[in-house]
Amino acid sequence: MLPTMADSSLRERKRERTRQAIVDAAVDLFERHGYEGTTIADIAEAAEIGTRTFFSYFASKEELLFPESDARVAAAVSAIAARKPGDSPADLLVQALSDVNEHSTEMASPTALLRMRLMQTVPAVRGRGLQIQLDAQLEIARHLQAAFPDDLDAVQASALVGAFLGAVMGALQVLLEEPGALDDPRKLQRRMRDAVAAALRPWLSAAR
Repeated sequence: MLPTMADSSLRERKRERTRQAIVDAAVDLFERHGYEGTTIADIAEAAEIGTRTFFSYFASKEELLFPESDARVAAAVSAIAARKPGDSPADLLVQALSDVNEHSTEMASPTALLRMRLMQTVPAVRGRGLQIQLDAQLEIARHLQAAFPDDLDAVQASALVGAFLGAVMGALQVLLEEPGALDDPRKLQRRMRDAVAAALRPWLSAAR
């Protein structure tokens, strides 16, 4: 018997629950024992999976601190593809951020706070974070320049996306450290979005 759509959906939900359980277990262990003091075996045990299963979800400890990086790039590419007449390149980047925040509060979560702190103190995490940001910048810029060939060359597109990603990181770095920052994730996300929009205001269309 061939698998049905319901079977596929059930497997996907189960896989997502396992993935989240791994992230939650890791965050808890990192908080209690430190990043270096936590092994992949520790995380697997806490998540009630085997180490081989861990590696079917994440390639390393660093990787699990960035669980939604691919989804954010996909959101930006989708926003660019769905552009409307009158949208500026910066409009689409801000729209992508709004779309991400609508579907997830990960950027305003304990994982995000821990990630930001570890990027400041653990070279392996900092290196992985910078590589992810660079890869995202190049990928998004490539799509943006292709969508606006008369307005942006490759260098300008990369510069604009770099400014956007830098604004997101800069806003988060301050917002996540505020007392009670995680009490209202949606409020934090709105403030982040407003800060990024303000930073990109010279490049936004008048409608925004």
